[in-house]
Amino acid sequence: MSKTDERILLVGLGGVGYHLARRLSQDGHHLTIIEQEPTQIARADAELDARLIPGDAMDVACWRRAEASTMGTLIAVTDNDAVNVLAAQIGHHLGIRQKIARIRSLAVWEESPLISAADLSIDLVIRPEELAAEEIHRLLKMRAGNVVVDVGEGEMQVVATHVTPSSPLCRHSVRELAALNGHLDFRIVCVARDINTIIPDGDFKILPDDHVYILGHCHDMPALMKLAQLTHDARHNVLIVGGGLIGERVAALLQDTYPVTLLEQNAERAEVLSHRLRKTECLHGDGSEADVLIQAGLMTTDTIVAATSDNETNIITSVLAKHLMEHRSPDPHSEHVKTIALVQREEYLVLASAMGADVAVNKKVLASNEILRFIRRGQVLAVAHLHGCDAEVVELVADAGSRVTQRPLQDLDLTGIIIGAVYRGGAWKIATGTTRLATGERAVGICSSLRLGELQALFLS
Repeated sequence: MSKTDERILLVGLGGVGYHLARRLSQDGHHLTIIEQEPTQIARADAELDARLIPGDAMDVACWRRAEASTMGTLIAVTDNDAVNVLAAQIGHHLGIRQKIARIRSLAVWEESPLISAADLSIDLVIRPEELAAEEIHRLLKMRAGNVVVDVGEGEMQVVATHVTPSSPLCRHSVRELAALNGHLDFRIVCVARDINTIIPDGDFKILPDDHVYILGHCHDMPALMKLAQLTHDARHNVLIVGGGLIGERVAALLQDTYPVTLLEQNAERAEVLSHRLRKTECLHGDGSEADVLIQAGLMTTDTIVAATSDNETNIITSVLAKHLMEHRSPDPHSEHVKTIALVQREEYLVLASAMGADVAVNKKVLASNEILRFIRRGQVLAVAHLHGCDAEVVELVADAGSRVTQRPLQDLDLTGIIIGAVYRGGAWKIATGTTRLATGERAVGICSSLRLGELQALFLS
């Protein structure tokens, strides 16, 4: 990657923009930002390592001050589609090689759009709502009552479990668990404890109520799930609370496969959805009220998706659903209902899981990962967020001369980072302290979100 390619112009700090700016600046990119909102500029000036250009992105003078023609990548993520599209056009005119734009409109997403992304000179179109809906759909398809992330083209998986006092994992260190289960090739790569995300070392001890994330081979998953006291539950009945852009899209993706009920607080919106979603039962009501949830069929629901536009409502709905199923359902196993909560504020992600939500999905994190994967394609093959904690699973390729190729993993400073597996000899192998990567080898790394740049730096020359 050349120095020009490392120069990034970001237009807009609202929503996805600020989260992305923080991660790009941590990655060491030469970041320039155009933003007109004074509060956002003040926050960025205090927290980000970036050059700030105060002003309107539609003002050509801002682009001149930003030296836009020297940039390798433009990312336009304001809350206005028209501004983002026009920014891409300006960037194309100025010779910026890569143009990325956030566009909420469905027009460019149709199978045969009147105007395509290519027509608009946009290399990557980002629609955070669509990414969130697709992620929820993926989780429902992949998981058997658990959070599972595929890496290494599906050959490796990360499974999550809540640790009870009777769990075989409980009160053992990571190193002890590896020794006790030597017949299994696995690695504990992350632990969510209360509202904290921990990337554990060998001496870290698992405690009751921890949420533990385990990396292993797909063929070892049945044995690992048995170790973690997880069961394969076929989840079918889905209740969606909130009929906004994401709730509607989730229903559309699911309704051909699962029985879906959608609960929307606005009566007019509920009526509109009932005509659009022919295979979904659309009801009018407030999903944060116990009686409404029960009337909507909570007691026969396997998975509840809280997808309103309000963080607190989604978290409360998830907690309330768990409580009602545990105390009012005649089924002794009803407490196993799974909850997925849409959470807009990053600081609420781990809090939502600590309070009872099985999965907390954040569209800004998903959008940022999509953009980072595009920018770093070639070195970064995949980025996936571990829902329920503040951590990422990344598949990378080691550059010639990169730090990760120069010495064994145990001799590198990997505080807050785990290299979990390496692809070698045609198969994935769990990495150990003596593992040393060769140039061009693929590996799976796990780190806290704030250390993503450090993890990438290990693999770059």
